[in-house]
Amino acid sequence: MKAVILAGGLGTRLGEETHLKPKPMVEIGNHPMLWHIMKIYSNYGINDFVICLGYKGNIIKEFFSNYFLSKSDVTIDVKNNKIDIHNSSVEPWKITLVDTGVNTMTGGRIKKIKEYLDDETFCLTYGDGLSDVNISKLIDFHKNNNYSITVTSVQPPGRFGALTLDGNKVTNFMEKPNGDSFWINGGFFVCEPEIFNYIKDNNTILEREPLQNLANEGKLGAYKHTGFWHHVDTMIEKNKLNDLWNKGNAPWKTW
Repeated sequence: MKAVILAGGLGTRLGEETHLKPKPMVEIGNHPMLWHIMKIYSNYGINDFVICLGYKGNIIKEFFSNYFLSKSDVTIDVKNNKIDIHNSSVEPWKITLVDTGVNTMTGGRIKKIKEYLDDETFCLTYGDGLSDVNISKLIDFHKNNNYSITVTSVQPPGRFGALTLDGNKVTNFMEKPNGDSFWINGGFFVCEPEIFNYIKDNNTILEREPLQNLANEGKLGAYKHTGFWHHVDTMIEKNKLNDLWNKGNAPWKTW
């Protein structure tokens, strides 16, 4: 099975970082978020990736073009223009990098990589979210329930503390309850090729008409994940994940 990663967004709220690089290349523990996401899938035997590029996509191309060399011991014979590889610790990845346009919406990006998916079931996620979701169980859930698309639903920590009131008296206080009782789209989808029938053009936003129409038809499933999930949209969130990684307590590191 292939995994598609949406890596073309601007990441405007990470301006000081994304001024020079695309959002998925923002580093957590000296590795791009994109690398972390691929390691998550690779841990479950998914090593064939299609990455949808957009804003500063050349940065991602350059990273993977040099990846093998950066992970290897080499002897460089400058005189004879020869490089000998001695030891390499690279992953067994096959990576297809597709320029899907700077201004293309999420649905449009997916539409543009249809030819690389061989009309088969595929995984799909965003380039800015990390999780310890069990990909194998997610895929099994999707297949067993015969959904056209399954989305991993999560309950992130709420933004504010919650009060239970009896008149003007507080009877219970909860510090940032998970999800404020709501389940949200956590990415980590499993999709059938039928998804392409719901995407009109470059301006189609996956999270609007396509997913809503699938939901109306009873074809959109939700795999409830109660473990770790975190996206990176601000420097505070990036720093939090860096802190977890540096302390050796990164829950998404399942490999």
